[in-house]
Amino acid sequence: MSLHGRLPDALASLLSDDTDQQPCGCEPSFEGETLIVDASACDRDGRLADSPDCRQTVIGRLVDRDAEAVKVERRGVVRAYEDKSAALLAAAGRFAEATEFHDERLAARALRDPLAAAHEATGRADAVRDIAAETGLAELAANAADYETVLAPAVGPTVSHWRVCTTPPPDTQLRDVCELDTGATVRRYEQPTGVDRYFLWPAERDLSAEGYDLLATAYDRLASGAFEGEQRAPGRAVRAVAEDEAYAETVSVERISGILRKHTRGFGLLEDLFADPEVSDAFVTAPAPSNQVRVTVDGETCRTNVRLTAEGVEALSSRFRRESGRAFSRADPTLDATATVADRQMRVAGVTEPPSDGTAFAFRAQDDAVWTLPALVGNGTLSATAAALLSVAVERGAAVLVAGPRGAGKTTLLGALLWELPPDVRTVAIEDTPELPVEPLQEAGRDIQPLLASADGDELSPAGALRTALRLGDGAIAVGEVRGEEAGVLYEAMRVGANSEAVLGTIHGDGGQAVYERVVEDLGVSPSSFGVTDLIVTCEITADSTRRVSAVEEVTTGTAPAFETLFERSGAGLDPTGRIERGNSTAVDDLRAAGEPYADLRERLKRRERLLQSLADAGGTDVGAVVDSHGERER
Repeated sequence: MSLHGRLPDALASLLSDDTDQQPCGCEPSFEGETLIVDASACDRDGRLADSPDCRQTVIGRLVDRDAEAVKVERRGVVRAYEDKSAALLAAAGRFAEATEFHDERLAARALRDPLAAAHEATGRADAVRDIAAETGLAELAANAADYETVLAPAVGPTVSHWRVCTTPPPDTQLRDVCELDTGATVRRYEQPTGVDRYFLWPAERDLSAEGYDLLATAYDRLASGAFEGEQRAPGRAVRAVAEDEAYAETVSVERISGILRKHTRGFGLLEDLFADPEVSDAFVTAPAPSNQVRVTVDGETCRTNVRLTAEGVEALSSRFRRESGRAFSRADPTLDATATVADRQMRVAGVTEPPSDGTAFAFRAQDDAVWTLPALVGNGTLSATAAALLSVAVERGAAVLVAGPRGAGKTTLLGALLWELPPDVRTVAIEDTPELPVEPLQEAGRDIQPLLASADGDELSPAGALRTALRLGDGAIAVGEVRGEEAGVLYEAMRVGANSEAVLGTIHGDGGQAVYERVVEDLGVSPSSFGVTDLIVTCEITADSTRRVSAVEEVTTGTAPAFETLFERSGAGLDPTGRIERGNSTAVDDLRAAGEPYADLRERLKRRERLLQSLADAGGTDVGAVVDSHGERER
């Protein structure tokens, strides 16, 4: 169907008389509220920012019907015009239809050059100016510098659920450029106002037309089920198509295989984002197609040029449901799962309707490093004096809770404390999402049994996992996060002495009083049971994203549990309050062995402090050095 056949008669007649304004070869058609433009026969590639002819074809189709988005497809590439871009094109269509009665020339101009038409209309003093305002064209054009900016598409291969904006952000200054192992390029831009920009240029953006064609054809062949195998099938599909179609030697089969694998077996552009070791977090905000992904880079939040499509949101949701075995739907609208992205372990949190306007995800990379107490002393997370107390407390079977907000380093510190357990102590680690260094501990010869627990799915409930741990024999227990009915089981076990070694766990809360309220008031543990807690270590994350211990408190018992600070953060670091030195610490007193004088225990703490500080100073912060140091420790 020709463009003219879809326009009002007078306007179609006007255009057909102008031999310089013929349709460009694009073929538009609606799919729901989206205008799909097939640019296969267009010698201008359907580029709306560059081609007035293509604009005429698209806006002409929007004369009698609006679209929420315009997607131009050509040889395996999609250019999506959304938000303000789609709004401008739709407004130009409405303006052309309404203005044709008053000024046929200006109506025709709006099809090819809506910015100029809007400028002319707003300078007039007749009905045309009112039409420009009423259709929204005047306002949209006034905020558009040029077509390159206002019609900057989000681009991606047809095989991908991700789109990238290819136009560098205006009013920014290039900060740095780096190349990633995936073949992508990252440009960081500083913005005088607002957040900085993280501009990703994935490897597929540099493919030739033949490369895109090979990618799309191989995807179709792969989707047909002709090739089996999770990771190798994409490569086989690309090689088979390349051989059948005799593509030019300049087309890199290996490169295209990697791109196809990324978008079919991997996580799409998340693979590129997390290939950057400086990226620790990525956030997909609902509604995802309307919001650019944001990332945390070296502690700084940046807005990217990347978006996830609606189809991509559903694909991720389905994948996480399948791989985690957990529900994620309107009936159960939250998700807590793990994934491996770009060879990095991720913790994935998700939320969907009804509490959220669509589906959103947060991805956090788990630190690959295995942290030890000397390493945390070395980077200033805590002082050697405080570390010595925690080391001896864990060694002698204390009950320690590590508190703090999300992202403050609670799990990192808990993992480091596990290395302070005596080598012959059996440990059971209970987590709903694996984050503790279980495998490194096992590789170092430690007897540690992981138990996965979940409130849903086929796994043990957290309380059931804890009961199982208590039946597995005496030993230490580490709980990845205390947050539900397992708290009652945990404290009852500690109160009656069912556990002979250290009990360690993390919990959300800012200090001893907040933890007490969380455990007693929210989780239903009795105040007397809570009193068996020995130490509460509070972690914090500062404004510059530094993670550190802010305080160490002991729990004292009386008519109700109370809290005394043993270490507190000052300008000089994490300093002792003097309570231990004065002999007033009940927690330290409880650590004494039978018949051991308090002074002897204080001397042990000093020796442990010197050992940890010497390891930190000498760079002996790895697992091997800490394991070897156990031979130097007095029992």
